[in-house]
Amino acid sequence: MAARPPPARPHIGLNPSPRFSSYSTSEWVDDDAWDSGSDSESPTKTSWKQPTSKHASSSSPKPVPKSGQNNSSSSTLASSYTHLHAPSPSSYPPRPEQPQPVNKNGWTIVSKSTDRLRGADHDESAHTGDGAAGAEGDGSDLILGDLDPEVAEQPAPAPSKPRQDQGSLRDDVDEIVNDPLHLIRRRPPKRNHSLPSSSEPGGQLARERSIKSNRRQKFVGCIMQEDVNMAQLRKLAWNGVPSDLRPVTWPLLLGYMPLPAPLRASTLARKRQEYLSLVELAFARNREGLDQQIWHQIEIDVPRTRPGVKLWMQASTQRSLERILYVWAIRHPASGYVQGINDLATPFFQVFLSAYIDSDPEEFDPTLLPSHVLNAIEADSFWCLSRLLDGIQDNYIATQPGIQRSVKRMTELVARIDPPLAAHLESENVEFMQFAFRWMNCLLMREISVENTIRMWDTYLAEGADAFSQFHLYVCSAFLVQWSKKLREMDFQGIIMFLQSLPTQGWTDHEIEMLLSEAFVHYSTWHNAQSHFGK
Repeated sequence: MAARPPPARPHIGLNPSPRFSSYSTSEWVDDDAWDSGSDSESPTKTSWKQPTSKHASSSSPKPVPKSGQNNSSSSTLASSYTHLHAPSPSSYPPRPEQPQPVNKNGWTIVSKSTDRLRGADHDESAHTGDGAAGAEGDGSDLILGDLDPEVAEQPAPAPSKPRQDQGSLRDDVDEIVNDPLHLIRRRPPKRNHSLPSSSEPGGQLARERSIKSNRRQKFVGCIMQEDVNMAQLRKLAWNGVPSDLRPVTWPLLLGYMPLPAPLRASTLARKRQEYLSLVELAFARNREGLDQQIWHQIEIDVPRTRPGVKLWMQASTQRSLERILYVWAIRHPASGYVQGINDLATPFFQVFLSAYIDSDPEEFDPTLLPSHVLNAIEADSFWCLSRLLDGIQDNYIATQPGIQRSVKRMTELVARIDPPLAAHLESENVEFMQFAFRWMNCLLMREISVENTIRMWDTYLAEGADAFSQFHLYVCSAFLVQWSKKLREMDFQGIIMFLQSLPTQGWTDHEIEMLLSEAFVHYSTWHNAQSHFGK
């Protein structure tokens, strides 16, 4: 059964909504302290500003898309997404420059005629068919995507085949959907008997490859057991999970997929069907049957998720995210949907998508996926997101006490770890809530790339259920202290500006692992010394 599409959205505007008008009782948090996108839904404001006429959409409602139809156009953005530094179009390493393909083989995105360096700082809309410009567009087309040189020299592929610039779909997707362990069986480790020894040039690279190969073999041996040893799996995952094994490892660590191997396929099939039933029930009456306050906030936030990244600009991906967020919200009435939860769904979606493709998930066109595969990715993302949020739900209920408590503890912890930094922040009247609120609410996802986040979550999931609240506190503290020397040379304005636009765009796994190691030292030192936390 295909997932029912969410109802048509006649507009994406910023109208007052009592439910989401306030996130914090303090009055000093500005827009950027809440969201790097300068969202107009500031946590401290009691009403939203109506967008100017050039951003407002007055188009008539669109027809509800049918299930199973390929609808690759993106939703028209009706509000700008401002960054101090434009985000990278992809958090994955860029591929070498290739000659641009002709229009028919590329991604066509209709946008206003501003230079490309602004990235996602302006509204972008993807259209197919009529080629009309967006709300602010002038009809100019920006072609994204590229073809490999050898592909560009060949005749255009038949329409029924995936285009190379959209990504590559594996030929065994059905086996992966039906049998999680197929993901491991299909890809035996590669052996290279010609690697140089450690004393020869390239020996360091050979050792690194050998270490990675040995770690992967340990993961495979652990996961392929009839009944997985969770303690062993957590120990392995703490130092990072091989990317091709994450779609199996993460559900095991979260408790979504059972540890006994014979139960996994049947459990996944049941949970996926349960999710599709929840979607069918939630959207049975189309838009008229929805909680309008929840739906209104979701339809605002979804187009802003990962701006500039092709995967999240696609209509099919946005519809999946809308379904995930709305179904979660109505199942958790104590909190409902809160801005920031949309970010937390993206690592799960990209990890599960990676199981079915041979290309960068952020560059992939999800309309190439069979409907039952997309349904499986969506359902798995929903249940894993639910498991994560179960441990930090008090971050999102009224007054968000979990975040308030974490920020208070972080203030006291930094005072112990780095007294000069804490004293300087106090002397400049910088309150931790001005920058740390977002760090807790979005789990640092606005500060680092999704790729970095995925590596960080390997360790969080290995730490256990409390890691996204307890261990994350120490990661945030280590993250702040890392910039101590620079911050102590800045005044109030410089500190706030710097912390809202940190130079982490080029971070790799190495920087994340150093951060996690430093956080673990603080965790080991202070976690059981509860006296350092105020009463």
